Amino acid sequence: MSQERLEGHFGRPLTIDLCLSCQTFWFDAGESLHLSPASTLRLFRLIGDRTAAPQPATRSSPACPRCGARMNRTHDMQRTTRFEYLACPNRHGQLTTFFNFLREKNFIRPLSAQQIADLRANVQSVHCSNCGAAIDLATETACAHCGAPLSMLDMEQAGRLVSELKQADRRDQPVDPTLPLQLQRARRDVQLAFDAFERDAGWFSDVSSSGLVGAGLTAVARWLRREVG
Repeated sequence: MSQERLEGHFGRPLTIDLCLSCQTFWFDAGESLHLSPASTLRLFRLIGDRTAAPQPATRSSPACPRCGARMNRTHDMQRTTRFEYLACPNRHGQLTTFFNFLREKNFIRPLSAQQIADLRANVQSVHCSNCGAAIDLATETACAHCGAPLSMLDMEQAGRLVSELKQADRRDQPVDPTLPLQLQRARRDVQLAFDAFERDAGWFSDVSSSGLVGAGLTAVARWLRREVG
């Protein structure tokens, strides 16, 4: 895995371990909770800039990089969304895929019937965002390998995150009485921008090469480059 040095709360440095080829994070115990807003934005951009179709998942359980113990596959639920990760039995941390990380944070939603129809009109098959297996859009609406339904990044939720995190980075400034209106406008602008990405022909090219969730992450990265710099 490669390492990405980030800033945590109160200026505390953090080193996040990630594997871009298999699209996984290793978080030491509690590490993901200590990311600063700016670091969270940086992590989203990093994923979006380098995302690709996930490789088919292996069911073998790797060893914890801290103590060598065999990790346990753990199933959990966030609101109504199920997700899973590999946890060290000695609580040293957890290994989670980009897809399950996004599911945990409630950033994934299934496609509507109209979105599936639009996708079929433009793309023949896509890679499952969960396990990397091919999904034949002519006959399937879910992955035959792992059962995950056709899903995409929830652009409205992603836009809300970006807007709120950008504002959180200015938390040391005096409170602006127009803040609620600013956030409302920012969320609207984000949604319009992401809608434009989905109407663009390049969107379907991104879907073909990196999957639905990957295409969404690419759109987030493009928007961040434009708006955040």
